[in-house]
Amino acid sequence: MPLPDLLPFSGDWSSYEDDLYRTYLSGIVNANLSFNGLPIKCQYRPSSKNKHFGFWHVISEGNVEDDRLPDLRRCERIRWIAYLIAYAGTDTEISWWENKRGSNTHVVIWHERENFAVILAKRSDFYLLKSAYCAQSHRKKMFIKEREEFWGGYKG
Repeated sequence: MPLPDLLPFSGDWSSYEDDLYRTYLSGIVNANLSFNGLPIKCQYRPSSKNKHFGFWHVISEGNVEDDRLPDLRRCERIRWIAYLIAYAGTDTEISWWENKRGSNTHVVIWHERENFAVILAKRSDFYLLKSAYCAQSHRKKMFIKEREEFWGGYKG
């Protein structure tokens, strides 16, 4: 099944940011997404520029919240997030596995050919959308290793 169309930047950042946010709200926040039978939730607070905290984590990058910079590759792929969640494990190009980051369990949903990943934090009765991004080459190697360790060599 083909991936959803990209949402390309048209040159007007303010309008594009509003389009991205509308897409985020309709396609992710209000779409009743679920994974492995549990709902997907998004982090609303602390909000910034009247937009949800989680929104900034799927369209921008950086370690310091107030200094995150928009990443056009993330932005244009915002429609892919719901698709990857919905088709994880059923589309042969989309694999998923769990990993540990400190004491937290995360789920990585990865479209290997496009090298695009969605990260969910596992909670007791839901998953929290943490981020989505195009993986760098060093992360691709780590993803393959983690997936093989989780699935015992099987591409889940």
